[in-house]
Amino acid sequence: MGGGVYRSRPMGSLHLRGGRVIDPANRFDSVADVLISEGRVAEVGEQISQAIPDGCKSIDCSGKVVAPGLIDMHVHLREPGQSAKETIETGTRAAVRGGFTSVVCMPNTSPAIDSAGTVALVKEKAEKQALVNVYITGAITKDIAGEEMAPIGSLKQAGVVAITDGRNCVQSHELMRRAMEYAAMFGLPVIDHCQDESLVTDGVAHEGYWSAVLGLHPWPAAGEEMIVARNVLLAEKTGCRVHCQHVSAAGSVRLIREAKSRGVPISGEACPHHFVLTDAALAGSEKFWEADGKGVAGYGDRKELPSWPKYDTLLKMNPPIRSAADREAILDGLTDGTLEVLASDHAPHCDYEKEVEFDYAPFGVTGLETALSLSLMQLCHSGRLGIDKVIEKFTSAPAKLLKLDRGSLSVGAVADVTVINPDVEWTFTAEETASKSVNSPFNNWPLKGRAVSTIVGGRVVNAE
Repeated sequence: MGGGVYRSRPMGSLHLRGGRVIDPANRFDSVADVLISEGRVAEVGEQISQAIPDGCKSIDCSGKVVAPGLIDMHVHLREPGQSAKETIETGTRAAVRGGFTSVVCMPNTSPAIDSAGTVALVKEKAEKQALVNVYITGAITKDIAGEEMAPIGSLKQAGVVAITDGRNCVQSHELMRRAMEYAAMFGLPVIDHCQDESLVTDGVAHEGYWSAVLGLHPWPAAGEEMIVARNVLLAEKTGCRVHCQHVSAAGSVRLIREAKSRGVPISGEACPHHFVLTDAALAGSEKFWEADGKGVAGYGDRKELPSWPKYDTLLKMNPPIRSAADREAILDGLTDGTLEVLASDHAPHCDYEKEVEFDYAPFGVTGLETALSLSLMQLCHSGRLGIDKVIEKFTSAPAKLLKLDRGSLSVGAVADVTVINPDVEWTFTAEETASKSVNSPFNNWPLKGRAVSTIVGGRVVNAE
């Protein structure tokens, strides 16, 4: 399965009728039927030519969008070693709720995924517990400590789809260069959390007006941009594909845009919390709406949303939510294709870990269940992007980047399918989350658009 793991499932036939089928990989966008047989796509067309098998289950998809199964290439499943926060079972259950049929897990676990043995352990757990395909990344350095290179060849042989140090960033440019050279030899992309520790130090909030007013240690945008620039230079030098995670700063978007125009093998992703929120939220909901309310698509009145208290640790993530200008740059980067991928950066934490002073709370928010809805609202319903482009950033783009045999509805392809109602209105609540953790800043937010059926390998694992 190309590195993905999903437990065995019964095979059968499934007929998806009358939906708007959007398959960016094949440039197909039309009202059509999809026939699934024995876990694979058998036919896509306005009229199914082959006989529908007896006993075939049929789903009416009228008024809905039928897309290739969504892929989230930035997920922290926390196993092994951190199962109080999340498990492979609960994390993939949340993925199902969000419409994701494949997730790519990060290696910052305990122990870190820095050896073939740990890869095998995660594969075994996923085989038994996962509800969706689980793809595994390996560490760039041993114990993600940034000091000694991990055995990249062995990790490749064990089945990882990329290498990354997860929440850590390799600070040694020489070590990163050598890792890229090895990764290029093995055809592995390098995924990087871009953070220059010498600039960021103990920063917890975007360096700007609100960090000064609130007395929070500043996390400057230059701390991200410096490493993005490093990655551009090394990608150009080594020819290795480099992917910058959760881009948050306007300067990073400019650097990636310019590098791509020169053919440098570099790409970037954006996460909903960075293109929906701004650092004004740290001062409380009133200040957020005074400063930024017009920028949140779908909400004409701030009273439609629940309030945040000042210094809410649910708003603490790494990189931090930034200024309105940075948010606009991220939206522009998504619109013009500079940022190719949408991802959640699902980072669960225990309640008690977040129930401390802002400085001491861990970075990270959950996002698997809200990523699609927030993306539809802020990008599609706002008129910035067509829904086909939003789907592309969740399907064929990550599949191409990681060389996954997923992300399309081609005949013969594994039948991973997400059925989306782009107009349904619903409210995300922590009480109903499938994740083991509830550290989402979007708790009780009214949302528009969501996955209503998630189909993995021809088997319906979630439906309205």
